[in-house]
Amino acid sequence: MANFLTRILPKRLREKFDSDVTTIPVVKLSGAIMAGGSTLRPALNLASIAGQLEKAFSTKKAPAVAIVINSPGGSPVQSRLIYQRIRDLAREHNKKVHAFVEDAAASGGYMIACAGDDITADPSSIVGSIGVISGSFGFVDAIEKIGVERRMYTAGKNKSVLDPFLPEKKADVDRLKKLQLEIHDVFIGLVKGSRGDRLADSPDLFTGMFWTGESGRQLGLVDAIGDVRGAMKQRYGEKTKLRLIEAKKGLFGRKSAFGLSGMDNIAASAADGLAATIEERALWSRFGL
Repeated sequence: MANFLTRILPKRLREKFDSDVTTIPVVKLSGAIMAGGSTLRPALNLASIAGQLEKAFSTKKAPAVAIVINSPGGSPVQSRLIYQRIRDLAREHNKKVHAFVEDAAASGGYMIACAGDDITADPSSIVGSIGVISGSFGFVDAIEKIGVERRMYTAGKNKSVLDPFLPEKKADVDRLKKLQLEIHDVFIGLVKGSRGDRLADSPDLFTGMFWTGESGRQLGLVDAIGDVRGAMKQRYGEKTKLRLIEAKKGLFGRKSAFGLSGMDNIAASAADGLAATIEERALWSRFGL
């Protein structure tokens, strides 16, 4: 009966009856990692991809989930939240996680890749950048030249820390660097806990340096060189099928956090999207991409 059904049913349904076919759900995580986002340009964060992850790991007969990463990094909090959700779901559903790197899994992107039981990258991928960075501007001279008087009132002596319109204070910079070191320690601990003795004994690993996929393999940041389709067929057999788990789409009629809809929502989203695009472009440019 099963053989008869596999002959007459459409291909998608035939695969369900074919016991030799292994289906691997694939979740693609692309872009800069940041909270928020807009209708026109969703950000990569836990809220935006939680549904896809739940659906992928809930695929009953799948022995594993493939996570394809293409990110220059971003928010350390969102990166770790995504990492933790992947590991929690893998444990709850008793599934392996295979991480794959496309153009880059750098900084927070690499933190997410560490959620994989193994990491596979293209030889020309960018991996690593295990560090913490903060950026800002100083407008002290500019504000004087155009004749603008800065007025600011605070309750709490540290509320104006690192104000770009005021001269930089050493104490403020020292405080920021202390915070960065604490976050960096969390990042290092996560990588060591995930990669274990696969990591090479290199003084450069946790300096913020980044490498190609091939060099990353030699350093233990990556397990293998390849791509998701080839690697999954090699591991689970030639009949292995990949099923992309996509996010639900919606634009018109979908309300924003401010209760806007229709064209108003598009206008608000466009402004947010422009700022996010500039920030994301800056993150990618660090790696020459």
